[in-house]
Amino acid sequence: MLLALSSYHYIIIFSLTIIISYFFNLYAKKSGVPAVLMLIGLGVLINYSLRFSGIGKPDLLPILEVLGVTGLILIVLEAALDLHLLKEKFSLITRSFLSALIAFVATSYLSALTLSFLMGVEVLNVLLYTIPLSILSSAIILPSIDDLSPDKKEFMIYESTFSDIIGIIAFYAVLTVVGSNSSGAVYGEVFGNLALTIVVSVFISYLLIYVFQKITGHGKLFLLIAILLLLYSVGKLFHLSSLIIILIFGVILNNYNVFFGGDFKKFIDLKKVASVLEDMKIITAESAFVVRTFFFIIFGWSVYLGTLLDLKVVGIGLIIILLIYLIRGLILFLFNGKNIFPEIFLAPRGLITILLFFAIPEHLVLGKEFHGILLFVIITSCLIMTWSMISFKNQSLGSEKDMESDEVSGDNEIVD
Repeated sequence: MLLALSSYHYIIIFSLTIIISYFFNLYAKKSGVPAVLMLIGLGVLINYSLRFSGIGKPDLLPILEVLGVTGLILIVLEAALDLHLLKEKFSLITRSFLSALIAFVATSYLSALTLSFLMGVEVLNVLLYTIPLSILSSAIILPSIDDLSPDKKEFMIYESTFSDIIGIIAFYAVLTVVGSNSSGAVYGEVFGNLALTIVVSVFISYLLIYVFQKITGHGKLFLLIAILLLLYSVGKLFHLSSLIIILIFGVILNNYNVFFGGDFKKFIDLKKVASVLEDMKIITAESAFVVRTFFFIIFGWSVYLGTLLDLKVVGIGLIIILLIYLIRGLILFLFNGKNIFPEIFLAPRGLITILLFFAIPEHLVLGKEFHGILLFVIITSCLIMTWSMISFKNQSLGSEKDMESDEVSGDNEIVD
């Protein structure tokens, strides 16, 4: 039985959801518990409440996919608008890129080899499942790292953003190869499209910034976001790496002083571009917050927790989790030294992982247990992140109290 809801009911549901999500974010900053985990939990609670009450529920999976794609674009844009290309950050950018690349390749490939051996499936086919599980979730990481030191925070921003980009490009490249008879031709096509996308992205970014600095009046920022969404979607129809368009636009806009230097400087008004950038950061962050909220609630609404009782699902999930943190720990140690807490445990899987899972064509689906593995890895990695952030906060508070005690003791000694 489906309840007939009026437009006012939908407005109430929408408003309450945003309010609850806002307070989840406040609690997340104080406690270290990722807001995403609470949103998924809320979705699960709603799902099972409807089941036990005998009320039917609509199929929201099509909405989930649309929200996922929109959220993906906004999250990458939000991250790109935080990336500063400065000479003094070259080492940080290089380390974070290499860390993201090596961790992604090692995790996805070793996980695929393991699952191929255990399940008797070709490595290339299994890669379609292990690639999404090897991508860091910037949607979860970025709102959760405010308490980290500036260096660690910047490293996590760059690393998670690079992980998103690398993972998405790799997934669609493997998907193309799996569906083709000629691997050599496909590799050439993939790299050719990548090069073409980069050239087109740079040209479009310069053009958009030049045009939008001259537009006055209200609504121009949503117009800009609509154009970016359009470019992404059209690019996907032509099998281009469309996310690079979003990334390059965000990086060029946030570093307009670098990209509009020399002869290009005469084409822009620095004050107007700075104003567009500031407003763009605000509207992107707010829009991403709304999309993330509904995406993860609907995901929680759509999952079936019974799959977590399957021993095969739990076993495979634990193997993947073990590989994730072993590889991550080794790579962080190589690039950052011994001081790698809590970032060693900041490896949640989230929006992009879910979105790519739903992008696997039906004829390449290996089994329903992989949905359980997906859920297990997402929840477990988020719980590990929760534990690490709570421990880090407690450790930081303890250090502050010790410093205050030392200062008080020092003052007392001076008085004596």
